[in-house]
Amino acid sequence: MEQKFRLDRTAFKATNAEDANDHVSDMKDKTYWERLEAAWFLINQVYGTTSETKLDRTVFSHRKRD
Repeated sequence: MEQKFRLDRTAFKATNAEDANDHVSDMKDKTYWERLEAAWFLINQVYGTTSETKLDRTVFSHRKRD
């Protein structure tokens, strides 16, 4: 995935609860796919992954349901 987004750490500011709760207005004019890409970018930032990161299959297990 090319670097479309860039996390601007200076863009955040202290605010009151009412203004902070208005998180929808920034994404209202975006398409579904643009919102999905933004969410994918933020998830990757939080977990430190990329689209090439392999799933660690040793963490998960499966079993037959009775």
